[in-house]
Amino acid sequence: MLKILVTGGAGFIGSNLLLFLHEKFPYYQFLNIDKLSYASDLSYLDAISDSDRYQFRKIDITDRDKVKESIRDFQPEGVFHLAAESHVDNSIKGPEPFILSNVVGTFNLLEECRQLWQEDEQTWQNRFLHVSTDEVYGTLGDEGYFTEETPYAPNSPYSASKAGSDFIVRSYFHTYGMNVVTTNCSNNFGPHQHDEKLIPTVIRNAVKHNEIPVYGKGENVRDWLYVENHCDALDLVFHEGRSGETYNVGGDNEWQNLELVHLICDLLNEEVGDGPDGDYKNLISFVTDRPGHDYRYAIDASKIKSELGWKQEGSFKEDLRSTVRWYIERYS
Repeated sequence: MLKILVTGGAGFIGSNLLLFLHEKFPYYQFLNIDKLSYASDLSYLDAISDSDRYQFRKIDITDRDKVKESIRDFQPEGVFHLAAESHVDNSIKGPEPFILSNVVGTFNLLEECRQLWQEDEQTWQNRFLHVSTDEVYGTLGDEGYFTEETPYAPNSPYSASKAGSDFIVRSYFHTYGMNVVTTNCSNNFGPHQHDEKLIPTVIRNAVKHNEIPVYGKGENVRDWLYVENHCDALDLVFHEGRSGETYNVGGDNEWQNLELVHLICDLLNEEVGDGPDGDYKNLISFVTDRPGHDYRYAIDASKIKSELGWKQEGSFKEDLRSTVRWYIERYS
């Protein structure tokens, strides 16, 4: 069996990825390491918790000794690295955990894998996939797209910490010849996302008849990617991507924040139908914009499409509807 280490596997994308890979590859064995922060939930993995091909260890990747012990014990042949502090607002309030987890933690994983894999020429081609964000590229105006050649220009402590981790991964390819690949994705949505993120925040507040907070005038634009399509892209990049390369993964699906909130409210009107005065949009409240709020993100995913044949499945509105239904059940 191929041994796959997944970091952050109890989080939003990580849990969806583990369920996806476990079902698709019955001959793979998985180790999930996660520190179980406030944004993690092992119950997302109940479906595989009793599998003889899955094991879990509670580990903070900033603990070098624990990382080394797990890697030496498990002897992974591939790594999907998703563990990260990821909420921009939290990075503004307290940036230190972001530097430690995203920069130091990534280094710990890379270095321990390098030392293990470099001991044997047969294992040196084992692969390390680093999952990052489009926020490292900064912000866009009304036109243009982020490509793999876009210069880095992070504007928050979170995006700066992810940019730092991207560069460390890159250096391990160019300096040591380590078999690494990196993905930079747009905003994900789907089940298992933590309450603090935009879409769960809208649904949670709406069903409780609390105000729905929208930053500024709601004009910021994001490119939305369904998490299952993202998992498919990660699988493809891990197995077929070129070593040392970066692949941008986007949804080709731009929405102003306010437009997206309106759409979610319309879906809630249809699915629940209990909004004040007949419409959940009456709960929208505009709040002070956060510092350094990037105006627009948009990904050009032509590289992963042309080189690896990736394409999205499904319909955004239907995927969003299923997501809304999942959170309605969660918050009921």
